[in-house]
Amino acid sequence: MLASQYHFSHSDLGRILGAFQISYAITWLVGGIFLDAVGTRLGLALAVCFWSVVNIFTGFASSVSGFASFRFLLGIGEGLNWPGASKTVAEWFPSQERSVAVAIFDSGSSVGGALAALVIPWIALTFGWRWSFVFSGALGLVWLAMWLRIYRPLDRHPSVSPEEVAHIRAGLEPTLKFRARGVARWLELMKSPNVWGIVLGRGLTDPIWWFYIFWLPQYLSDARGFSLKRIALFAWIPFVAADLGNFTGGFLSGYCIRRGIPVIRARMWVCAISCLPILAGIPAARVHSAYSALALICIALWGYASWSTMGLTMPSDLFPQDVVATVTGLSGFAAGLAGAAFTFAVGFLVDRFSYGPAFLVAGLLPIVATASLFLLISAPTKA
Repeated sequence: MLASQYHFSHSDLGRILGAFQISYAITWLVGGIFLDAVGTRLGLALAVCFWSVVNIFTGFASSVSGFASFRFLLGIGEGLNWPGASKTVAEWFPSQERSVAVAIFDSGSSVGGALAALVIPWIALTFGWRWSFVFSGALGLVWLAMWLRIYRPLDRHPSVSPEEVAHIRAGLEPTLKFRARGVARWLELMKSPNVWGIVLGRGLTDPIWWFYIFWLPQYLSDARGFSLKRIALFAWIPFVAADLGNFTGGFLSGYCIRRGIPVIRARMWVCAISCLPILAGIPAARVHSAYSALALICIALWGYASWSTMGLTMPSDLFPQDVVATVTGLSGFAAGLAGAAFTFAVGFLVDRFSYGPAFLVAGLLPIVATASLFLLISAPTKA
């Protein structure tokens, strides 16, 4: 709707979407440090408040530069979400339960994507596209009120018994101790192959998610001739598949751990298996039937979400709580920059060629990412 009303090219859309990913990447890096410093409860509260206000004001934009500016600001608020969620899991869940906990919060993006694909077009068609931004921002403020009411640190939560605290803490033994502080801590982290394995893994897989979440509606319109109403009817289905993928990865790795497979090995083998369904996205751009293309995209997103759950879980498996958000933020920084580069590239490729090369790259990237995990990551020795 916006592309048609304001005559945006695919390159214009790439710049608007890429502006979000640049700030999103920077905030992942700085946000991890911020959350480690101020704590999860306050940090996420400030982030969601800022995100909601910016979302509402995005409805006043009317140009490429205006949309790009608001999307840049939106990325600052949203970039704190995943480091904060990962830090929450590290604080509250023992290692054998973390992958399922990550699957639950990671599935939120899939559920949100599915609901947005259904609800946002209806709001835009009924009330005008500007109101869709107001609605999204208002939802963030509702979440903020619930978060402040429900969440407390583990040792200060009134609803948790001493027995539950003891059970959780029994599984929170740090696998690595960073005694260094300040710049020395950063230098020590930068020397860790585990850090670089996580960074490369995330940096080579997150662009897949952004490709599908940003470009799928436009692809269905451009290449498959879908109207906005038809997009609303079908575009939610791949996000449900991603939701199932989150839980597939979480439950599969948890099952392997219960069967005696070491935690890190279980996570990495789930990543390797998840690469197979992601390959289904490659022929999606070439099949004749639009419904066959959607089915292949669903399979690809199912595999991606399974991989992503492992990628988000491993920082809390490999590092102590006081640096989990920092490591997660560093990997998110790399992933955001890679995602922005891929988004710009997709706009360029579609304007000059087709969607085919983008689907090909999105299908092959996870293989390189998984190879990086096996080459660089190893379970640390407990200190």
